[in-house]
Amino acid sequence: MIGIGAIGTYVPARRIENRARMEEFAVTEQFLSEKIGFAAVARKDPGEETSDLCVKAVEALKADPAVAAAGGLGAVQCLFLCTQNPDGRGLPHTSAIVHAKLGLPAACACLDISLGCSGFVHALALARAFMEANGMTSGLLLTADPYSKILDEHDRNTAMIFGDGAAATWLTSIKPGEALLAPVRARFHTEGHRHQALQNRDGVLHMDGRAVFNFSATAVPVEINGLLAEAGLGKDEIDLYLLHQGSRYIVDAIRTRLKLDAARVPVALADCGNTVSSTIPMMLRPAVADAALRRIVICGFGVGLAVATCLLERVTSDGKNP
Repeated sequence: MIGIGAIGTYVPARRIENRARMEEFAVTEQFLSEKIGFAAVARKDPGEETSDLCVKAVEALKADPAVAAAGGLGAVQCLFLCTQNPDGRGLPHTSAIVHAKLGLPAACACLDISLGCSGFVHALALARAFMEANGMTSGLLLTADPYSKILDEHDRNTAMIFGDGAAATWLTSIKPGEALLAPVRARFHTEGHRHQALQNRDGVLHMDGRAVFNFSATAVPVEINGLLAEAGLGKDEIDLYLLHQGSRYIVDAIRTRLKLDAARVPVALADCGNTVSSTIPMMLRPAVADAALRRIVICGFGVGLAVATCLLERVTSDGKNP
């Protein structure tokens, strides 16, 4: 059975402070803190490519104590990269470029996945199924979507929200005697007829914030409730709900509609912004090593418009709860 061994993350050091742009965008301190929720947004250096962000996230992953305790990542047999802003024009696939920069073995499948805010959850299900179907024991799931490549820094709807960053998730077979968080059940939902609410239009990101909010606040609670019903679990049996950090307002609205305790639904990444498909693994990273967290629901939503929801459980190699 495949589980999550560790997660490494990378956020560029450069920041744009949102408070410095309040006058330009005609927003108040209250609006910034209660609606947007990001004090600053991260920006990659002009010379950094999507593949570079991925490599730095893998470097952080390799430094994780869990990876060191396991003797390293082993022979990586597959590399999944979720991005909609690849290196250059996307040819060759950016995962192949990362493969070269990391010096991975030739016996390694490399695939790009074009998904946005729901990308980590979608890709996690795909990578786990791919690895288990092909008898693989070590794989990398990378997320990196530097929206700064297509942002208009003077667009009030996007410039104060999106930040650059990357995450590297190590997927590994669960060994006898250990227990890892593993994806055990998932649900997927797409409303393609609403795809124009978030799109790259002639090289510039356009977002209908109201449409994205209405979709998220309506569809996400339905999907989470549906997942719990399928798993036969009550809301209080989940230790943590990690929602895509679209904005503070969206996260708070979903939590309120689900009637969840705020302590179980963190609002995070205030210092770097909405890092698209990397928001969930960035929040999940410390939870991977916390044995007290036995069940976690993760939910990504946005571009598509789409929702992907997954139940993670801490299980042993035979799929049982320890």
